[in-house]
Amino acid sequence: MYETFYGFSEKPFHVTADPSFPYPSHQHQEALAHLKYGVLQRLGFILLTGEIGTGKTTVAKRLMQELPHPVRTALILNPMLNATQLLRAVLRDLQATADFQNSTATSVLPSQKGDLLIAIEKLLLKEAHAGGNVVILIDEAQDLSAPALEQLRLLSNIETTKTKLLQIILVGQPELTQRLNTDPQLSALRQRIAIRYEILPLDSSEVSAYILHCLERVCQAESPCFTSEAISRITEFSRGNPRQINLLCDQALLAGFVHDSRTIDELMIQQAAVIVRGNGPAETNEAPHELNR
Repeated sequence: MYETFYGFSEKPFHVTADPSFPYPSHQHQEALAHLKYGVLQRLGFILLTGEIGTGKTTVAKRLMQELPHPVRTALILNPMLNATQLLRAVLRDLQATADFQNSTATSVLPSQKGDLLIAIEKLLLKEAHAGGNVVILIDEAQDLSAPALEQLRLLSNIETTKTKLLQIILVGQPELTQRLNTDPQLSALRQRIAIRYEILPLDSSEVSAYILHCLERVCQAESPCFTSEAISRITEFSRGNPRQINLLCDQALLAGFVHDSRTIDELMIQQAAVIVRGNGPAETNEAPHELNR
């Protein structure tokens, strides 16, 4: 709505994860480097955690784009699956990748758990023989059941004497770490995790840099001005959470458009905070002017 008014090529603040629009914060770069290292060194299980809106999915999608050939991937976005359904989803994704590359039709998937495991093992061995690598990335992994997590651990047992044939990346909220640390059923899986990385919110200096980065990526003329007071309020309200920053800035730019102003001031951010808070997370005992992450 406001893109033409500000001279934007597109909206600068995205609510959904956009790997083509990354902010190169130290943490996000480091998280990506850890994931790449774990995959390319064939370390098996990798754990990436962070609060909602901190950029986990963006980092994961960026990884999938940057992994070199020949790395075959399966991306599981719906973790509410039992163990058999999870195996079927993994095999479907892996076969789809192979079929796209080979321009052949996808074969019919087995219906039984044992047959699914045999099919996956054959695929992993074939990839290993060809010098390839296979990655399963599961988003929102905190929602996986204990049996499904245990099935992933058993799946990782498929390996040669020299290398792991399957790399599994679990991306989830901090409660995933808590589950792994406290659930006796998951103790064996916990010991398999080779790399752990937690993405934390941006600090105050990074919030300002983040906003400037997003504006510069899309601005075809002079960028709208966020006053220093406005940025301070954004930092306070968002607590450094990129998704909350995006929501606040998007609403504030809309307010600037409505008032025919290219300057985004503190009052606009306060008004945006009321709108975002009304449509966002539930209230807590925090001060009434503060947003929840």
